[in-house]
Amino acid sequence: MPLLVVLLIVAFAATANAHPEDEFCVPGEDGLDPALCEALNAMQSGEPLRPLLDDEGNERGTLSTVGLYIKIGIGHILPGGLDHILFVLALFLTSTRWQALALQVTMFTLAHSLTLGMAAAGWITLNAAWVEALIAATIAFVAVENLFVKQMPSWRLPVVFLFGLLHGLGFAGFFSELGLPDNQFLAGLVGFNVGVEIGQLSVLLVALAITWPLRGRFEEAGQPKGYRNTVVLPGSLVIAATGAFWTVERVLAV
Repeated sequence: MPLLVVLLIVAFAATANAHPEDEFCVPGEDGLDPALCEALNAMQSGEPLRPLLDDEGNERGTLSTVGLYIKIGIGHILPGGLDHILFVLALFLTSTRWQALALQVTMFTLAHSLTLGMAAAGWITLNAAWVEALIAATIAFVAVENLFVKQMPSWRLPVVFLFGLLHGLGFAGFFSELGLPDNQFLAGLVGFNVGVEIGQLSVLLVALAITWPLRGRFEEAGQPKGYRNTVVLPGSLVIAATGAFWTVERVLAV
C-alpha cells in the first residue's frame, strides 16, 4: 500500500503544475470561495493597487484582511504547493523522533518567514524562474540524502535553514503578485504566513496519521528496518525523482 501511494504521487507530480492557484480562478469552481476568487482575480488583474474590499464593498479591516490571507496561504500549500508539500514530507521521512522533526520545521519556518517578508517588501529581488528551479533542487537534495542516512545528520539544520530561505522567496513571488496597498500589507503578510504554516502542519499531521500505525506494526513484529524499507526509502526515491525532474524542467524553461 505505501508503495502504491508514492507511485500515485509521482504520477501526479510529473504532470501537475506546482502552483495551479497562480492562475485566475472561477468563483464556485471546485468548491472555491466565490468571494476569495473575486478578490484574487481583482488583485491579479494588473489594475492600480486599491484597498481590499469585503463582500459589502467596504475596506477590509486588519482582522478581515488577516483572515482572507490565511485562506490564501492555506490554498497556496493545499492543494497548490506540491513542491513545498514534498519538501516537508522529505523532512518528515528522515525524522525518527518528533524532536528532530520539530527542529527542522522550526528552522524552515524561521527561514522562509524571513525571506518572505523581505522579498515581499521589495528588499530582495531575484529571478523567480531560478528561484523555482532551486526550490526543486532542494527537494531532490533532501530526498536523496534520506536514502543514505538513517536519522537526521548534524548538518541538516543549517541546510534546512538555507533551503527555507529559498522557499520563502518562492512564497514571496506569489504573495507579491496579489498586490496590497501599504495600509493592508502587514496584515496580509501575517495572514499569508500563518496560512502557509497551517498548510504545512496539516501535511505533517496527515503523514503522521498514515505512517504511525505502520511504524507500530513493524516494531511489534520485531522488524526495525521494515518501516525504512517500506516507507522511507520508496517515498524518498519518489520525491527525489520528482524534485530532479522539476529541476531540469525549470532550468530548461529559464
